[in-house]
Amino acid sequence: MSEKKYSFIIPVKEINDYIRGSIPKLLSLSGDDFEILIYPDEETDDTWPKTRQIETGSVGPAQKRNLAIRDAQGEILIFIDDDAYPRDDFLEILGKDFEDKDIVAVGGPAITPKESNFWQRVSGATFLSSLSGGFPERYRSVGKKRFLADWPSVNLSIRKNVFEELNGFGGDYWPGEDTKLGFDLLTKKNVMILYDPELIVYHHRREGLVKHVKQISAYGLHRGFFAKRYSKTSFNWRYFMPSLFVLFIFVGGALSFFSKIFLQLYILGWIIYFVALLNAFYDIYRHEKNILVTLAASYYIFLTHIFYGLRFIQGFVFTKELKSKLR
Repeated sequence: MSEKKYSFIIPVKEINDYIRGSIPKLLSLSGDDFEILIYPDEETDDTWPKTRQIETGSVGPAQKRNLAIRDAQGEILIFIDDDAYPRDDFLEILGKDFEDKDIVAVGGPAITPKESNFWQRVSGATFLSSLSGGFPERYRSVGKKRFLADWPSVNLSIRKNVFEELNGFGGDYWPGEDTKLGFDLLTKKNVMILYDPELIVYHHRREGLVKHVKQISAYGLHRGFFAKRYSKTSFNWRYFMPSLFVLFIFVGGALSFFSKIFLQLYILGWIIYFVALLNAFYDIYRHEKNILVTLAASYYIFLTHIFYGLRFIQGFVFTKELKSKLR
């Protein structure tokens, strides 16, 4: 019998300021029916109540999370990142979701916290519009509860017995281990992940354009590879749109030199894009209420489309086998 109902699972390269700030927020959650497992490369002298550090050596986040099969006492595994923390009512909402015995996994949005600095807010705001993120429900509360086949592991909970039956996160992918888990749930268990818009965690974003672009590029490469390898969950037209935009820029631009009709179509395409960008600007401003953050996010959106699109093509067309690299 499990001694706890919930186990928070936090993979981390090293104990850092983010996790030192998030642990007290986790400990402030009501109830004594949870534990916190932190998986750093090397254990430190830091100690907290209800918390265990378990040294792993230099392995990826997927391998660290899989150790929960061995170590966790909770019936429900709650996967969360070191730079994220749950809202105060998180366990109350999660408990209600799992009252239904047919619910196997639950995910919710990861919202940029108010205490974030300007450039972190810009990075987070980039994903608030459908034009930029494709799935704004991952970054803000949108709509009603529904079932989805793919959900990020920054806010993903699953019954431990099912996770164990699936042998955890299959493969060594990162990012993308969560996509593989969603694929396994669908194909091996014939179940999907419940999206609950009220199950909120707050997630700090990458600070600065370079870090943002590196993260987006990694997402694009992995998603392109998954679109051909795990098509049941990743062959979605929204994932292809940035690559089509990149092809429009370069191929359409070249053809516009040879035909007046192509030139007119090329200009029309740019007009449509900028109208869509204005709509994204409006969406972001409604949530951010900050004109400077919204302007900077609009610039980020364009670069996100370029870098994600190029790397998606690389993953979809040219990558025969993908080996993730820690960043």
